[in-house]
Amino acid sequence: MPHSGRSWTDERVESIVGFLLRGGVITAAVFVLLGGFFYLIKYGSHFPEYKVFSGEPADLRTVYGIVTDALWLRSRGIIQFGLLILMATPVARVAFLFFAFARQRDRTYVVVTLIVLSILIYSLGGGYRSLLFL
Repeated sequence: MPHSGRSWTDERVESIVGFLLRGGVITAAVFVLLGGFFYLIKYGSHFPEYKVFSGEPADLRTVYGIVTDALWLRSRGIIQFGLLILMATPVARVAFLFFAFARQRDRTYVVVTLIVLSILIYSLGGGYRSLLFL
């Protein structure tokens, strides 16, 4: 029983998921390569100092800082933004599958994908640290 236009068949859902995954990975790769190009232009002639460890700057430790740096076309921010897109790609897939299964009225898979999506969002939000120490 199609809703409007095309129905939400398994083949159509698989096609959309494949497009979503390919698009996410390609987009992430473009950002990482672009940021790497900018990074090499600016820092390519510098030699790294390995005597003292220095982690990422504070602005690259939050999503807000990464997005801000990427918007200002800072090379490290662009690279990190590409990595955020890469991390968000499977989460977007699960979110899409939740809506696709809901559209197909498949309650079992709706519940399963909702549980998986909840765990993904919770763990990406830092909640996994509290689970490790239970």
